[in-house]
Amino acid sequence: MTLELPTPVEEFDLTMDDGAIIRIRRHGDPEAPVRIFISNGNGFAVDGYLPFWGPLGDRFDLIVFDQRNHGRNQLGNPPNHDYDHMASDIETIFNAVNERFGTKINVGAFHSMSGRAAMKHATEIGWRWDALVLFDPPNIPREGHPLYELMCKFEKRLDEWAKSRRSHYDDPSELAAEYAGLRAHAGWAEGAHELMARSVLRPDEEKGGWSLVFPGELEGITYMSNIPMNLWPSAKDFGGPVKLIGADPDLERPGPTAIANKALAEEGGYTYESIRGAGHMLQLEEPEACQKALISFLEEIGIC
Repeated sequence: MTLELPTPVEEFDLTMDDGAIIRIRRHGDPEAPVRIFISNGNGFAVDGYLPFWGPLGDRFDLIVFDQRNHGRNQLGNPPNHDYDHMASDIETIFNAVNERFGTKINVGAFHSMSGRAAMKHATEIGWRWDALVLFDPPNIPREGHPLYELMCKFEKRLDEWAKSRRSHYDDPSELAAEYAGLRAHAGWAEGAHELMARSVLRPDEEKGGWSLVFPGELEGITYMSNIPMNLWPSAKDFGGPVKLIGADPDLERPGPTAIANKALAEEGGYTYESIRGAGHMLQLEEPEACQKALISFLEEIGIC
């Protein structure tokens, strides 16, 4: 099964404070009263999350964008790939979209790295959302917490993997096969491995074949930059309704992010839901359950 991306209602480029360019795509129903901003995790691309966000377009106005240096964006020079810049990018994108398309109910729905950036943005720059939904962000507690070492070791393993990962392919099908062969990614929805591979690769005019848009070296740096963020906020620190949607902490071998998000929810008073049977890439493993978890929250707080 081949997944094909819909044609955006509109797309345009935005310039960030440091000159980086981020491509914004508008999908879904422009007349819908609720607008949802959606972005990706480290090393992935938001187009590859189509099984999750595509069906939401029947009900919502969607703003879909890759984090800087990812997906459809060009690699910055310098890339400035850190959480300070990513949090600032969210502010720029939020303001520009509301200025361009008009003010309406705004919801953030961010996975992993973009979720951490959204947490930093909301708690340090300012609360802009009518609701914020965070899909399994890699939350690291403060040093001394029982889960601190677990999450640090997790990020260090990912750093080592990213810096040694293959960067060039003859065809996206090779990367799709790699995804499908990994325990953490094997359970994605039909067609998602191929779509994500096409979304994170770009034709390489110099070497031929295809190369990663976002270099593994930068991916590794991003994993490591999460450790010193000192970002373990309570729900009340956000200034508005926020929900944590986590990977399943009750699996036989749960991922560290699943364990950390359950702990943060319990300690920080969050509205929380875990997706049964899902790992860190929950939006690709169980897209319908993730859609329901998002929509049910918006219904509970009276947004839709």
